[in-house]
Amino acid sequence: MSQKFEVAGMSCGHCVSAVQNAVQTVDPEAQVTVDLATGHVDVVSEQPRADLAAAIENAGYKVR
Repeated sequence: MSQKFEVAGMSCGHCVSAVQNAVQTVDPEAQVTVDLATGHVDVVSEQPRADLAAAIENAGYKVR
């Protein structure tokens, strides 16, 4: 299932990696695409949206 998030606070390649890694701690098989310019994060995962959002926020970013 494809899920879209708007994430604030990303500003560099390290941020992209941190968000990808955060999502993959919840679902190691998740496909994560981050658009740094727009702050959009697309995730293909069967995990609950709330769990994925919590992982991103625990990494230090704000999910809107």
